[in-house]
Amino acid sequence: MTPPAPARQPGASRFYAMAWRWHFYAGLYVVPFLVMLALTGLVMVFFTGFQSRLGMTVHVAPQAQVQPVTAQAQAALAHLPGAQLKEYIAPKTPDVASWFVLNHADSTQAVAVNPYTAEVVKQVDKENTVFAWAEKIHGTLLLGEGGERFIEVAAGLAIVLVVTGLYLFWPRNAERWVDAIVPDWRATGRKWWKSVHRSVGFWMSVVLLLFLLTGMSWTGFWGAKFVQPWGTFPAAKWDAVPTSTQTHAALNTAGLHEVPWGLEQTPLPESGSQAGTPGVAVGEPVNLDGLNALALRLGYTGQFHIQLPQDAKGVYTLSADSMSGDLRNPTQDRTVHVDRYTGRVLAEAAFADYSLVAKAMAVGIALHQGDLGWLSAVANVIFCLAIVLLCVSGVVMWWLRRPEGSGRLAAPSVPAQAPLWKGGALVMLLTALAFPLAGGVLLAVLLLDWLVLSRLPGLKAALS
Repeated sequence: MTPPAPARQPGASRFYAMAWRWHFYAGLYVVPFLVMLALTGLVMVFFTGFQSRLGMTVHVAPQAQVQPVTAQAQAALAHLPGAQLKEYIAPKTPDVASWFVLNHADSTQAVAVNPYTAEVVKQVDKENTVFAWAEKIHGTLLLGEGGERFIEVAAGLAIVLVVTGLYLFWPRNAERWVDAIVPDWRATGRKWWKSVHRSVGFWMSVVLLLFLLTGMSWTGFWGAKFVQPWGTFPAAKWDAVPTSTQTHAALNTAGLHEVPWGLEQTPLPESGSQAGTPGVAVGEPVNLDGLNALALRLGYTGQFHIQLPQDAKGVYTLSADSMSGDLRNPTQDRTVHVDRYTGRVLAEAAFADYSLVAKAMAVGIALHQGDLGWLSAVANVIFCLAIVLLCVSGVVMWWLRRPEGSGRLAAPSVPAQAPLWKGGALVMLLTALAFPLAGGVLLAVLLLDWLVLSRLPGLKAALS
């Protein structure tokens, strides 16, 4: 008699097995990057949320009389002979110092000045603060453009990880929702780790997607070439003003992102014409004192920036935004450009002028950085710690599941009647359409499996 054919695996079960396999392989690449991003994020949010990007807050004793900004600037310049003044940062509150950013001997120095006495109280190398190093690792792994590409791939695959994870742990059949959102504290061993991984993943999934998308918007490939051009403020709105070949990105200092995302690729206006509207008052000098008075008349309060022209056609730029930690409300972002010769206001860009994408990014990046106040910073700390726990629990689950002494990676098996290329091609296609770099890596993995691993059974068995 002919033996009965084996029972066919239900379609949903086969898809579940394929999702688990892709979740596992994406995790192999993504987990180290997620841990790095979470740990460096913790360092950065400490300064953005509780101190300042330049280090620990420098406090001063408030007095009745504030010295002119030009006098404070002269003190900073005298402290660093031969330096070129780049930027003035007004004190956020009356009991903290002013900051002046200067280009000095191929470095970017920040000098804190007591605004009441015009005395220098601190100097830091802006490129070598703890915050700056954390941001460089967070964005490039200290490997430049190549490191940024590795991180961009990881972010794209992390989205695959989130989507497959939600599918895997979504309550189905007789499962209860409470089992998905609350860890089973009575469980032990691998079941307890799985319960923790499942519930933390559920709670963090939407937030992680937000962080991944806002983080990727800064990347040099997906962000700079695909998303940022769509969301950039159109300089055509300044059609009566001469514009420069330089963009707002030139206002960033020490390699840090400080200009609002929606303005980075927008050309700057140029000085040297009669364009614009009245700005610096008649009789006031067109210098830091005049620009400071103009800023106060325009409604700038607390911390704001005055960036100085660096060449003959450069402009003064007044700005306050959440990107630089000036504001807790990104909808109050405002940038004003002033002609260096006439003191006239050449151009202005506020949150209301941003595109829909730029508005979403202004809010999303403020959430990403914990710039909305101390509660926002605390929430970011909890999120970063949760991501570390999510990664650790995933690794522990794999460690407890793997067969000891087998020499195998112990990946989830390929489901019956669901060849690898079908599920892989679907995941690769969807990912490639949204995130080309991550999609390219997935395609390379599929080609490697088809062209190499399928012809080397020993290596394929070790990786399975």
